[in-house]
Amino acid sequence: MATTFTWKIAQLERETKDGYVYTAHWTVDATDGTYKAGAYGSQGLDRPDTLVPFADLTETQVIGWVKDKITADKVKELETALDNQITEQKTPTRAAGKPWSG
Repeated sequence: MATTFTWKIAQLERETKDGYVYTAHWTVDATDGTYKAGAYGSQGLDRPDTLVPFADLTETQVIGWVKDKITADKVKELETALDNQITEQKTPTRAAGKPWSG
């Protein structure tokens, strides 16, 4: 099964005087239906020329801002790393333990 990625906004930091969102805290969860991996980060945002009222913001819109700021290459790199973690869970290449009991 292919890995799916779900981006979410965990929290926003804003200026109360005008609603300018200057930091978005985000998560991305990856799953293939059985195995899961995830990441969390924070991204500073530039003040736009025209502010969208805070009450009118959508999660999809803010995720777009975050991904634009991170850049498409870094988004792909992050998603590839999460996909690799899932592959490692499915078919481990490393293990810990000892061959005797006690």
